[in-house]
Amino acid sequence: MTTLTKDAIKKSFMKLLNQKPINKITVKEIVEDCGINRNSFYYHFDDIPSLMEEIFNDQVDEFVGRDIKSENIYDNLMDAIRFSLENRTAMLHIFNSPNRQLFDHYINRVANRTVTRFFYKMTDEAEKISEDDKEALVMYYTSLLIGFVFEWISAGMNYDPAEKVGRICELFEGTTELALGRCSRIKE
Repeated sequence: MTTLTKDAIKKSFMKLLNQKPINKITVKEIVEDCGINRNSFYYHFDDIPSLMEEIFNDQVDEFVGRDIKSENIYDNLMDAIRFSLENRTAMLHIFNSPNRQLFDHYINRVANRTVTRFFYKMTDEAEKISEDDKEALVMYYTSLLIGFVFEWISAGMNYDPAEKVGRICELFEGTTELALGRCSRIKE
């Protein structure tokens, strides 16, 4: 019953967040929407930011738990922004709220995980690359992904990211392999 109540609170919050900005959502609205009392909300969460943080953590855990589907960077990038696509209005509300640092942290974690998994899936050569070079590659590509997501959201999510990401991947095809070829190798 506790898990059901907690899930109902999260679902109601996301429903409301897809309708209006976070600073316009109250605990009263959340509990009324999911049909529980106020004490039940506070049993599970300290406040709305702690609720939002748990939702983001759940999303990261779900994302990290999934197997990487493809050696194609495009598929991996689109998978990383899936939650944002499904909750466009909510993401805009969070991005433009005082609680944005939670969103930034979430995007950083997902981007880092996406890039790290991609490099390890892409080639078993990654195991032979020096740790410094691995860190540099992950840092570079993570920054690109974060920059893309922030630019897309800052622009109001007004364009189709699948189309943009696809074109970017076409334009830069082969650069990852080129970078991997320049890496220092660990001597076996």
